[in-house]
Amino acid sequence: MTDDGPPSRLPLDWIAASLRRERTRAGLSLSELAKRAGIAKSTLSQLEAASGNPSVETLWALGVALGVPFSALVEPPAPAVQVIRAGEGPTVHSERAAYAATLLSASPPGARRDIYHVRVEPGSARDSDPHIPGTLEHLIVSTGRLVAGPRGETVELGPGDYLSYRGDVPHAYEALVPGTTFVLVMQHI
Repeated sequence: MTDDGPPSRLPLDWIAASLRRERTRAGLSLSELAKRAGIAKSTLSQLEAASGNPSVETLWALGVALGVPFSALVEPPAPAVQVIRAGEGPTVHSERAAYAATLLSASPPGARRDIYHVRVEPGSARDSDPHIPGTLEHLIVSTGRLVAGPRGETVELGPGDYLSYRGDVPHAYEALVPGTTFVLVMQHI
């Protein structure tokens, strides 16, 4: 069975509920969180109202401002047995590069790691701002070729190659060939 439709998107109600929960937990007003994340208060208000179209950059900025992993903002409630078929799952797209990250497994309470399947196409590099302090990224290339890692220390990788680096410093991913995919494990120490 083939699905020629667009990649799955995050339901806005998951994001809205997560943002309200984490903002309340942190004891922050809409204005204060928007200021800390460097986004407009109206944008945050729209996201908490389950409207708008959040980009990966906006959600990462909010996660950093709240001191929580990205997955805490996009994680759906998970059943006891979970299967995510290829091409399915909560996916967030970059507004600055042909980059889409699909959350495969969020860190359960007590553990601090998230697993993503990422698709990236040649064109613009996906520059990533630092994540929360102590973040370590593990990347395994599935298909294609890419250049990845901390700014000034990027390396070229091919299928099967593994790279580990600090995610709490500026870093980037750039596909060198079409159809590049990789698995990204974010470990939060």
